Formats: sequence, C-alpha cells, structure tokens
Amino acid sequence: YQETEDQLRCIEEVKKDMESKKPMDRLLCGDVGYGKTEVAIRAAFKAAIDGKQVAYLAPTTVLAQQQYNEFKERMKEYPIKVEILNRFKTRKYQEEVVKKLKLGEVDIVIGTHRLLSNDIKPKDLGLLIIDEEQRFGVTHKEKIKEYKSNVDVLTLTATPIPRTLQMSMIGIRSLSLIETPPVDRY
Repeated sequence: YQETEDQLRCIEEVKKDMESKKPMDRLLCGDVGYGKTEVAIRAAFKAAIDGKQVAYLAPTTVLAQQQYNEFKERMKEYPIKVEILNRFKTRKYQEEVVKKLKLGEVDIVIGTHRLLSNDIKPKDLGLLIIDEEQRFGVTHKEKIKEYKSNVDVLTLTATPIPRTLQMSMIGIRSLSLIETPPVDRY
C-alpha cells in the first residue's frame, strides 16, 4: 500500500494527538476513496497495541460490514481481536460480544448505532472512530458526547456538517485534510 503525502501527514497528526495528555478530538476530512479508512486503521492499531479498546461507529450496516472485513483482514497477523455489532447479528452473538467488551477480550469493535446502546460498556475504551458524523441524530450525539470527555475521538467525513467544520476552523477541534487521491484514483 502506497500512502499519499496527505495520508502520511494525517497519520502523523493523529499519532501525535493520541500521545498527548489531553484526549484527541480530530476531524479527518477527505473525499470518498481518498484514504480516510487507512488513517483510521493505523489509529486503531496504535490504540490496540497500546492496550486500549477501539469502537468504530458506522452509520449503516453495509459500511460496518465493509469496515469489519477490512479491519479483520488488516489485523489478522497481529494478536488483535476484532468484532462487529449490528442488528443483523443474533441476540446470542451480540450478548457474547457485549460480554467480551466488558471483560476486555475485544480490542476493536465495529458497529452501527448498536454501539451507542446502554449495555455497551467497554473495559478500557481508548479510541472512538466516528464515520460520517452527520448521519447520526441528536440522541446518538448525546451518547457520543459522554465518550468524548476522556477518550480519543477521530471523526471521518467527506461532508462535514457546518457546526463541526466551524469548530475545527476556530480551533475547538483539530482538523486534518486529505486533499490528494491515492495512486490510480482521479
């Protein structure tokens, strides 16, 4: 995989934020297919290797499944346990994943709004990745706010909502941009 200069810069910015004392709140903007997921994978890997759990919040079950497949494939060489939670999984499977999260036996969990349910209590959450924040409603954002107080947050978007972009522009949130497409993409 050949990273673009923008991806390398963004990966470094995220890494630096994750290593600082205060929790990261970074918005990663880039067009569809420009490599935001690659930056997220690297951040998740860093958190998991550092012994922290990661929650990847996707707006649709299709995207959650795609990301699960990608993360699972990329982490297969490492002792990192990746699971998925969504409405298409059986109740028994969901209960098992929720239990493993509480016990710290899951390193990365990828899911939909299901991750915002009251029964989700990771043992040591260190990173929350939010894909396309604008696709979540007010009640979901309230639950996300609860996590933000002491957890690193990386928000991925191709189309930031004006309020979020404004917060980044005035410095309340950090902003990273991927403006160049990967090789062979126009």
